[in-house]
Amino acid sequence: MGHRPVTGGEGDPRVTELRLAVTRLRRELAALRTDFPDRAIAEDELAALAAMTCDGFPEIPRLRGSLLLLAGAIGSMSALSGALRDVRAAVDLFGEPARRGQGALPRPDRPSDANSPRP
Repeated sequence: MGHRPVTGGEGDPRVTELRLAVTRLRRELAALRTDFPDRAIAEDELAALAAMTCDGFPEIPRLRGSLLLLAGAIGSMSALSGALRDVRAAVDLFGEPARRGQGALPRPDRPSDANSPRP
């Protein structure tokens, strides 16, 4: 409740980009012979992201949550850093999630009214 899906689908280039990035990371993770404690978490979140791209209507908060879990699970695996960066870039294409009762979140690379110097 309160979270609206992003309109899109098969023809949405953001969904296509996310699908490609997730596929690449899944492939690279499968090829990685090194075992690590959070591998199952990473595989589960990649499966969830893949399912969201098949549905065609990913919810931004869920995308960001999955990205956070992925970064925590495989962030230290340098062999996967390029593919993880691609997934992050694809998630970023969907924009910033809105907080309840507020507009879009301020971006750290842009000044917001709260952080702007006072005249």
